[in-house]
Amino acid sequence: MATITTERIPGNPAIAVDRAGSGELLVFLHGIGGNRTNWTEQIEHFAEHFHALAWDARGYGLSDDYDGPLDFADFSRDLARLIDHYGVERAHLVGLSMGGRIAQDFYARYPDRVSTLVLVATFTGFKHFSEAERRQFVELRRRPLLEGKEPKDIAPVVARTLAGPRATEAQFARLVASMAALHKVSYLKTIESTTMYDAEPDLEALAVPTLLVFGADDGLTRADLGRQMASRIRGAELVVVEHAGHLVNIEAPEAFDDAVLPFLLKHRRRVPS
Repeated sequence: MATITTERIPGNPAIAVDRAGSGELLVFLHGIGGNRTNWTEQIEHFAEHFHALAWDARGYGLSDDYDGPLDFADFSRDLARLIDHYGVERAHLVGLSMGGRIAQDFYARYPDRVSTLVLVATFTGFKHFSEAERRQFVELRRRPLLEGKEPKDIAPVVARTLAGPRATEAQFARLVASMAALHKVSYLKTIESTTMYDAEPDLEALAVPTLLVFGADDGLTRADLGRQMASRIRGAELVVVEHAGHLVNIEAPEAFDDAVLPFLLKHRRRVPS
């Protein structure tokens, strides 16, 4: 099993990553309630073939919090800085939920720096949700925090809306722990930034191999949404994982890895012998 190293990439803000392995750079991007540890099993597994890493986005985990408002595009600029840090031109990107939106935004800004895209339980923007769905998403997370509660107080309630009905107690507890570790001020800024960000990615313009992975039991980003997105991306592949909710890689890790790893191996750059 690969040995995972945690390090901080200098800059403003400094970005923490877990990484292992060697080869082409593969970056895992967590969702709005996550952190780098959501991807530990994938780093261990994928490091056999790639330089695999997962970040804590700015304001999450061991990455620095930051002053002032958040521009959603800041995540893409941080990701470009991360790729520069490792001295490579491009990376494979795997993004779940908000992480998938970051990956889409990054491609729009830096298309030559992306080898492949794996978009997991994600969407193109909040305008594709009904007004009631948007309001529920924001109020469930934001209102209790503004009323004085802490992330650990809302974690079980929010986690219940994300986990599939077949999630184990251990998987649910892991999701709750991830949300309980959120930095309150940064999380509130992220909620506002991600819900207000209305730049619609041009899926028809994606020109790199793209895989979409959705959970069949996901009540937030439903599998039909994945089918709609895949229909707009030239040559896209879609995998719907049975018995998985929103956190596909945690609820069904073997099925997730079995879908993603062959895709990435198929699209590794060939080095002349």
